[in-house]
Amino acid sequence: MSPSFKLQCHFILIFLVALRGESRYLEGERPAPGPLSHPLNFSGLTHFPCQLREAVDHDPFLLFGSNLKRELAEEQLYRRALRCLDMLSLQGQFTFTADRPQLHCAVFFIGEPEEFITIHYDLVSIDCQGGDFLKVFDGWILKGEKFPSSQDHPLPTTERYIDFCESGLSRRSIRSSQNVAMIFFRIHEPGNGFTITITTNPNLFPCNVMSQTPNGRFTLVVPHQHRNCSFSIIYPVVIKISDLTLGHLNGLQLKKPSAGCGAKGDFVELLGGAGLDPSKMMTLADLCYPFHGPAQMKIGCDNTVVRMVSSGKHINRVTFEYRQLEPYELENPNGNSIQEFCLPAL
Repeated sequence: MSPSFKLQCHFILIFLVALRGESRYLEGERPAPGPLSHPLNFSGLTHFPCQLREAVDHDPFLLFGSNLKRELAEEQLYRRALRCLDMLSLQGQFTFTADRPQLHCAVFFIGEPEEFITIHYDLVSIDCQGGDFLKVFDGWILKGEKFPSSQDHPLPTTERYIDFCESGLSRRSIRSSQNVAMIFFRIHEPGNGFTITITTNPNLFPCNVMSQTPNGRFTLVVPHQHRNCSFSIIYPVVIKISDLTLGHLNGLQLKKPSAGCGAKGDFVELLGGAGLDPSKMMTLADLCYPFHGPAQMKIGCDNTVVRMVSSGKHINRVTFEYRQLEPYELENPNGNSIQEFCLPAL
C-alpha cells in the first residue's frame, strides 16, 4: 500500500471514528467525561481495518484526487445512497431512504480549499409534525464545537442553521461560506427520506478552510476586509511559513502572557488543540510583522490552525507549507517544537 494511500485512508478514519456513536452531540450536548471527551481522537485508529475497508468499498471516490473528481463530475452525474453517518468529497446526487427509525444522522461535506459547496433539495419526504427534521449547517459542528468558529464566521450561529421544516422548499439551494458544510437529520418512518444534489463553485478568496490532506501548500489572502480567517489541518504537522505580508514591520515571537499581537489589528497566530473549534484552541505563536521566511514550527496537536486576523486596512497574505509529523518526530521532538502543549498524537 503506497504512503499516499495510507494517508488518505487515515483521513477517512479520523471522521469515521469521530462520528461513530457521537452524533447525539451534533446539536451541542456536552459529552460525559471519559475516553471520548475529545471529538477528534486519533488514538487507536489502527484497530479499525474493517471500517476502513467498508468506507473505501462504499465510496472509493473519497480517495481520488481533485482533478479526477472534477473530470468524473463533468463526465456524468455521480449517484449513490447515503448512510446515516457519512462523509462526501465529490459532487453528485445522493439519496437517503430510512429502512428503520434513524434518529441521530449526519452527513459531512468537504470540497477543495477554493470551493463553496451548494446543497440542493431535489426531493424531501419527511414528517416534520411527527418529529422528523432535516437541517443544513454552514460549516461543521461536532460535540458542540464548530468550524469555522463563531468568531471567524460571517454569520451569527443561529443563521448558520437552515431548517427544512421551517423554510421548506423556499430555500431549495443553500450555499456554504467555505469548503465544508453538513446536514443532520432525524427520520422516524421507514421509507421516508430525501434526495440532494451537491455542487461546488469557485471561491476566489477562501477565508476559512478545512484541509482534505495532511500535506500541502496554501496562500491565505484577505484583501482589505475586516474579518478573521482560519486554515485547519486535523493532523500533528510541521508548519513552514515562507512569506507574510501585513502592511507593517518584521518579526516572529512566541506568545507570552504579557505580550501579543492583538493591539496591532493585523496578525497571524498558530493555534493547536484537540478539538474542532479554533476559538477553543491554545495560541502557540504570534506573527505580528511581515517577513520573508522561512519560519518553521512543529506542532504535535491533533488539530493545527493558521489563523489570520485582519483590520481591513491592508491586503494581508500568508503563504505556508505543512506536512504531517512522522511518529518518530512526535516521540523525539527537537528544534522549534510546541508539542508539550498538546495531548499525545500517536
